[in-house]
Amino acid sequence: MEVSTPKEFLDKVLPEKFDPEKAAGLAAVVQFKISGDDGGEWVLTIKDGKLEITDGTVDSPNMTLIMKDKDYVSLVNGKLSGQKAFMTGKLKFKGDMNLGMKLQNLGLI
Repeated sequence: MEVSTPKEFLDKVLPEKFDPEKAAGLAAVVQFKISGDDGGEWVLTIKDGKLEITDGTVDSPNMTLIMKDKDYVSLVNGKLSGQKAFMTGKLKFKGDMNLGMKLQNLGLI
């Protein structure tokens, strides 16, 4: 399913893509900071094989993902690879870089 906004992906697609078995043993809090007209701030929490997505911010995330709304939509729609986005500065991480790789392998970013 192709999405047109980050919120659409986070609300509709991400919960369906989440695989509790693949996420077993993973505990993480990820802050999403998406800029642009369709941007926003969301917190993705993975714990005990469950995924929770809430609007807003958290004080001490394990990782913060920073992108522009249009780049994020291209990324989640498969038109921009995570590696290319990172190498060209369109995708920025703060915090645990290994967590970013795990989330990408889980199909969550």
